[in-house]
Amino acid sequence: MEPVKVGLLGLGTVGGGTVTVLTRNGDEIARRAGRDILISHAAAKAFRREAIEGIDRIPRISDDPWQVVADPEVAIVIELIGGYSPARELVLQAIENGKHVVTANKALIAKHGNEIFAAAQRKGVMVAFEAAVAGGVPIIKALREGLAANRIEWIAGIINGTSNYILTEMRDHGRSFDDALAEAQALGYAEADPTFDVEGIDAAHKLTILGSLAFGIPLQFEKVYVEGITRIEAQDVSNAEEFGYRIKLLGITRKTERGVELRVHPTLIPARRLLANVNGVMNAVLIQGDAVGPTLYYGAGAGSLPTASAVIADVVDVVRALTTDPENRVPHLAFQPGELQDLPVLPIDQIETAYYLRVQAEDRPGVIAAVAGILGEAGISIEAIHQQEPGEGDTHVPLVMLTHRVREGQMNAAIARIEALGSIRGSVTRIRVEQLAG
Repeated sequence: MEPVKVGLLGLGTVGGGTVTVLTRNGDEIARRAGRDILISHAAAKAFRREAIEGIDRIPRISDDPWQVVADPEVAIVIELIGGYSPARELVLQAIENGKHVVTANKALIAKHGNEIFAAAQRKGVMVAFEAAVAGGVPIIKALREGLAANRIEWIAGIINGTSNYILTEMRDHGRSFDDALAEAQALGYAEADPTFDVEGIDAAHKLTILGSLAFGIPLQFEKVYVEGITRIEAQDVSNAEEFGYRIKLLGITRKTERGVELRVHPTLIPARRLLANVNGVMNAVLIQGDAVGPTLYYGAGAGSLPTASAVIADVVDVVRALTTDPENRVPHLAFQPGELQDLPVLPIDQIETAYYLRVQAEDRPGVIAAVAGILGEAGISIEAIHQQEPGEGDTHVPLVMLTHRVREGQMNAAIARIEALGSIRGSVTRIRVEQLAG
């Protein structure tokens, strides 16, 4: 049987890894796919030839990606450029030319996936995107296929390795956020501009995809609530430990009677949970299904070879399905295209969760009672409270509380009243708390 010829857009970290893995494991991959898979045409603005094992086996390399998507010999286009444009235009042109697409581009899928999948449906081609979420962890396949018998109840995931590394360093070594970020940048885990990672945008792209796969809703990146980790202080990390919790940047999606939650934010979770013990740059996704219960997926969320593993797995899936009836392939977003439901995505003030609160309170009698009174009047009950001892000359001390679950809108109103007290200095630090019980 003739080999399947693949076009590759991008020879950076993941593109180079894809060439390397396909070269090293080509025979094994062919045994699984049923046919040889060859990269026949690649495009890249710049790359380090000496750093890519197998690069000399690619017969044609240019700097023009449009030549790749127009190449009549190419059956599958792998898009590893990243970003919104020109990736969107290249992918849509590849689809228009009747080519299947494999991509690791979470931003592209989260923002333009609805358009891309509709175009692919019309042309009868596949768009595969396993590498877009959690790198080498096969979470897309798990949701689309392995858990197809379940009603998914909720998902909570550590889906950004940079933020997880920073929070791990803050906990294990008592570092400040700035010091931990600088270390992450020195090690190559964080970009020179780390905004997408530390402000939660990268995780929000991935959560958009997970929420759509879990609940059969259109991709709606613009409706995700996003809050990063830049305001987390070392004292919050140590306070969480004292209460028996750890702080993680989580992407959480949950289906309720009122709608779907889509939110990314720092979260206290019990230290005994497996998810709380995912450290460094590793990723993990916890899924609660009604039939299977909780299942946890753990592994490398980024990197050259782990991400390439997911990219090539998608290529193998496409090759296996090349001759199948397009109407009987696994749907892009797990549910048949006509069965997607436009369920409401809940605004953050309608979300219900517990809270960690930290305030700088004046060290005098009656202050704790005043704060507790405001919370009580708002219908918020306190689970635990701790006031630290003042240092010499201190007039204000940290007052730390854990609350029971409450609607965020109620908490917002209570926080506004607490911050207005003359005995409180500055703003209230608020971190949401989730038990993640199965």
